[in-house]
Amino acid sequence: MTPTIKPRMGSTLTGRSKRPVSPPASDAISQALIHYAKTPAPIGKHLWVAQSARGVCWIDFRLSGAAFLARLARRWPAANFVKNESVLQQPLAELNEYFAGRRKKFTFKLAPEGTAFQQKVWQAVYEIPFGQVTTYQAIAKKIKKPQAVRAVGHANGSNPITLVIPCHRVIGSNGDLCGYGGGLDLKEKLLAFEGVDWEKDKKKNS
Repeated sequence: MTPTIKPRMGSTLTGRSKRPVSPPASDAISQALIHYAKTPAPIGKHLWVAQSARGVCWIDFRLSGAAFLARLARRWPAANFVKNESVLQQPLAELNEYFAGRRKKFTFKLAPEGTAFQQKVWQAVYEIPFGQVTTYQAIAKKIKKPQAVRAVGHANGSNPITLVIPCHRVIGSNGDLCGYGGGLDLKEKLLAFEGVDWEKDKKKNS
């Protein structure tokens, strides 16, 4: 079943159930212990993954270790960050399976923090199947905010859990790739890896 992302992350989501699992009230992510690890990736060189007690809260491509930690510290200035691959065993294993072509869906818990609007956008993006693309306009309609296409684009660009919440699968209504935090070359490579020939589809619809 498709997991549900709850506004302001008062819950944890998994790939197995829509039922939220609420953390203890004292477990504020802003003061949490956040574990992180690095894993090789054939696209984008490597991935950094960070996880709080609630679930994976950040994934990023290409950054150096110092840059990744600086980004986390800006987001959660009171948190403590500890490098620990064993805590992240499941996310790292599933990401490696994805790049090995053995996985199309992820089942580990996610805990992205964002506004209620961002959560709705990220939920809609999360539901885009492997090997398919949709448009910013389609996402806006899906969350019943058809006039908020630009805001959807901003929310998509603010996605903290890249790849798993697959913002690379969202393109412009005219078939252009538009933006991507990791760079358009990375977006194109990810779509090609998933078997999406966006240039062919663009020509077909032009």
